[in-house]
Amino acid sequence: RKKRFRLAEHPQCSHLKCYVAYFQIYLLLGSFRTKRDLQLSSPPPSHLLGALPKNGDNDDDKIVGGYTCDINALPYQVSLYAGSHLCGGALISRQWVLSAAHCYRPRFHLRLGEHNLAVTEGTEQFVSAVKIIKHPKYKSITTGHDIMLIKLAKPVILDESVNTISLPSSCPESGTQCLISGWGSTQPSARMRYPIENIADNEERVRSKFPNSLQCLRAPVLSNSTCHKAYPGLINNSMMCVGFLEDGKDACKGDSGGPVACNGTLQGIVSWGAGCALKGKPGVYTKVCNYIKWIQDTMAAN
Repeated sequence: RKKRFRLAEHPQCSHLKCYVAYFQIYLLLGSFRTKRDLQLSSPPPSHLLGALPKNGDNDDDKIVGGYTCDINALPYQVSLYAGSHLCGGALISRQWVLSAAHCYRPRFHLRLGEHNLAVTEGTEQFVSAVKIIKHPKYKSITTGHDIMLIKLAKPVILDESVNTISLPSSCPESGTQCLISGWGSTQPSARMRYPIENIADNEERVRSKFPNSLQCLRAPVLSNSTCHKAYPGLINNSMMCVGFLEDGKDACKGDSGGPVACNGTLQGIVSWGAGCALKGKPGVYTKVCNYIKWIQDTMAAN
C-alpha cells in the first residue's frame, strides 16, 4: 500500500500510472462510494476505465469457477481479434455482432466458429469489420451505455458452429440463470485490469494467462437493490449485476464484450467489475433489453 502511495505521488508519475496507482489504493481502502470518487480529479483514458481490475483466488486457466464449454456449443460466440484475442462478442444476425463499447478499436477482424483459438479446427470463419458503431451516449463504463454494434464485411454462413442468438423481448427477472462465456484470463492479480493489448508493463503481460479454449460460467441475475448495494452510486438503468456475492466465480479480463445468455436470448454484455470473483463485488453487465430499439434502428440505418 505504501509503495502505491509513493508511486501515485511521484512528480514524474505519468497520468496513466498515477491513475492506476490511485485506483488500486481506492480498492485497498474500499473508499470509492460515488461516481465522482471513481473518476478522481480528471477522467482516465476510456480504454483503461473500460477494463476495471479483475483479480481472484482461483488460478485455473478459465473464467473463475467455470468450466470449458462443449465444442461449438455456443455458436453465437465471437472473438474480436487484433493480432490476438481482444474482446468477446455475440452474433445477432448474419452480418452484425454486438459487443461492449469499451472494446472499440478503429479496426479489427472477427473470428466465429471458434473453440480453441490456438488450433485450426475447420469450423472457423474470419470476417473483417466494415462499420463499428458505439452507442452515442457512451462515455465510459461508469456512465453506462457500454454497447457497440459491428457490421461484418460480408454475411457469415450459418451452420452448427456459427449461428445467431436472439435478442430478448423482455428484461430478465432476478434469479434467472444465465450463461457467461469468453476467453478471458483469471490469473490472480491486484493490478489494474487492462485491455489485453494495453498491459502497461511486460512483466504483467508475461504473468497473465489466457485460455485457448472457450470457458463458460452459469450465474444468476441479481436484484437491482443488490447491485446498487455492491456498487453505491455507480449503477444505472443501463446496467445489471450477474454473478455471486460470495467469492470464487466471475468473468475476468479478456471476457469484455462477451455474451450473457439467459433462456436462449442475449440479455447481457460483459462490461466491468471491481475485482474478479471478490466477495461482495459481482460482475456488472450492459442490460441488452433496454437497447432493442437502438440496435434495430442502427442496423436498419446501416
